[in-house]
Amino acid sequence: MSAPLDLDANATEPLRPEARRAAIGALDLVGNPSSVHALGRAARRVLEDARERVAALLGVAPAAVFFTSGATEANAIALAGAAREGRRILASTVEHDSVLRAVAGIEVVPVTAAGMIDVDALSSALAADPRPALVAVMAANNETGVIQPLAEVAAICRAFGALLHVDSAQAPGRLPVAELAGCGAASVVLSAHKAGGPKGAGALVLPTGWWPGALIRGGGQERGLRSGTEALPAIAGFAAALEAAEAWRAAGGAERLISLRRAIELGVRERVRQAVIVAEHAPRLPNTVCLALPGVAAATQVMALDLAGVCVSAGSACSSGKVAESHVLRAMGLGALANSAIRVSLPWNVSDDAPTRFLDAYAAMVARLAQRAVEPIPA
Repeated sequence: MSAPLDLDANATEPLRPEARRAAIGALDLVGNPSSVHALGRAARRVLEDARERVAALLGVAPAAVFFTSGATEANAIALAGAAREGRRILASTVEHDSVLRAVAGIEVVPVTAAGMIDVDALSSALAADPRPALVAVMAANNETGVIQPLAEVAAICRAFGALLHVDSAQAPGRLPVAELAGCGAASVVLSAHKAGGPKGAGALVLPTGWWPGALIRGGGQERGLRSGTEALPAIAGFAAALEAAEAWRAAGGAERLISLRRAIELGVRERVRQAVIVAEHAPRLPNTVCLALPGVAAATQVMALDLAGVCVSAGSACSSGKVAESHVLRAMGLGALANSAIRVSLPWNVSDDAPTRFLDAYAAMVARLAQRAVEPIPA
């Protein structure tokens, strides 16, 4: 029996070999990075080397990089800090739940039918209230792959004196990461395992010197922003994964994903004409296609494809195993289709035959469902 076909890279990318080697090497370090003796200093060198490597990729000073347990925690630190400062927090309606649920009182900004933030609505919302604000807009959506107009949003934030917070968990290996920190954002979030690194590490990057303050207090690690002994193997693997992802993208990896994604979309148009390619004409991540099948619940599709050896997801895979209606697609005005969409996201190591394998399984699933719909009910 062949191995399952992994088409759920936006949930987690397969571990890159460079990240594996770095993480395993760091596992052998005995010292705590906060200890002042020789073993602690050795661990500290690995930690600071990882910080410098991440900073170099983003084009920021190493002091701007703070390691966390992942993107969820990094989002929470930034938004909680903005709330403590008395800032209004505005977020697009398609943000990840780790943003939308980070603090109470978030004001949501609508998106267009293409899933891109409505910049006119954002401007109006900022103009309507003179209080200082933080605007949270993700680099690219985890469900649809839609890339947000960060340069335009950043210009609006500057015009109104607002901070910009960018959740860029889905960007590494797919978008140039240096552009994220260089867009004018006050805070940028990264996740190790979304880049092909180990689970359990992430980063909050503060390019402009904004200081949101600590959410987790204790020993004062990460220069007081995030206490707790750093997860050194995960962080070492994170830096290696980020470097490998950026090098792979620059060497043509993203273009290959676009080609494979287009093959899937072409096949869907030819073989399953009732399917809807969500945000088909919007700028999207190279690896992501969201497919809605009218009248068929997303959970049904995910389970049927799983039985056929194809692993996809519905909505965000960060919702504790639940398959629920997509708030992203609902915000885009897709109505009932919000409960009928799956996400196909290609990993960095996807095989050339992945489009064919997926299309065969997808078309066969639709044919079976259609056959059941016309079968007579037994007397």
